[in-house]
Amino acid sequence: MHFEFDDEQKMLRDTVRDLLAKTYGDAEARRRAVATDPGYSTEVWRQLAETGILGLTFSEEDGGVGAGPEELMAVMVEIGRVLAPEPLLDAVVVPGGLIGALGSAEQRGRLLPEVAEGSLLLAFAHAEPGVRWPSTTLATTATPVGDGWTISGTKNPVLRGDGAATLVVSAVRPDGTTGLFLVQADAAGVTRTAYRTHDGLRGAQVVFDGAAAEELGTGDASAAITEATVRAQAGLCAEAVGAMEESLRLTSEYLKQRKQFGVVLAKFQTLTQRAADMYVSLELAQSMNLYATMTLADGIVDPVVASRTKLQISTAARHIGQEAVQLHGGIGVTAEYPVGHYFSRLTAIEHTLGGRSEHLKVLADTVSDHEMVDVTG
Repeated sequence: MHFEFDDEQKMLRDTVRDLLAKTYGDAEARRRAVATDPGYSTEVWRQLAETGILGLTFSEEDGGVGAGPEELMAVMVEIGRVLAPEPLLDAVVVPGGLIGALGSAEQRGRLLPEVAEGSLLLAFAHAEPGVRWPSTTLATTATPVGDGWTISGTKNPVLRGDGAATLVVSAVRPDGTTGLFLVQADAAGVTRTAYRTHDGLRGAQVVFDGAAAEELGTGDASAAITEATVRAQAGLCAEAVGAMEESLRLTSEYLKQRKQFGVVLAKFQTLTQRAADMYVSLELAQSMNLYATMTLADGIVDPVVASRTKLQISTAARHIGQEAVQLHGGIGVTAEYPVGHYFSRLTAIEHTLGGRSEHLKVLADTVSDHEMVDVTG
């Protein structure tokens, strides 16, 4: 990957930007979408399917486009820029990627084309109550029954699990290895409790009580889960970059327009210095986002790279989000103004798949792997 998009990638970025801007050009439109079921615009979802965005990361054999991490990054940045609530990452890219990696030809052919055309929603049910990332210990169990399996256990949070028709569920097999299983959300023995997250999106707690399941692939799925997590981290980081770019733009425009004592706020040196510090944080976040994307584009799926990126972007997101609200004053925390919603989403991203402290611990555990460590930062 080069540091600049090529013409096709720019066209993809501009297409997604224009498509999303038509619906989410103002904060009120986004609030209306998340307040009603299914929590996003079905018209935007249809257009994303028609333009090939939903099948962007699937292989052509599986009904997709076969694009790489660079293209996904371009799309996720635009989703973050307008806080688009469409569940591209949680209902398509992550669970669909697991099916593409481990599923049989029959499973891929049955499920992925429907996902790409927008008629089937998936969800990845992996996290469990009371277990902090990156623990790999699972309490959910899979039991062989005849030619199939049954699943028992509780998963929470299951992002977008409220509306998914098919769940990709992780569970421990009798031999102690981790497997992945397909479970229909409306199957007997499946109970879903839906809820809304503080950033306006949706999730669910899903309880499995002897629910019928179909095994996805064979053998230990731990490596595939780790890879899916790394790719999800990269997608979240790209979305955060888009949200930070817009947060800084909104703040800069506000400082240029808002007057205090008859003078625009941009004339106060302390405030402009704080805005400049926000810009520095954004530049660092953008660079780390490129680093993560380029690593994946080179075929390297490294959890350490993901933690480096998530740590830097989480730090930048907290700084930019807090400063955006502070520099807006009282209006920054009102529901009617968008900057508070950007901060809420950035906070949610920071705590999804590990926050700053968890990723810092991952990196601290790898210190002995290096001959030299720079601690000046």
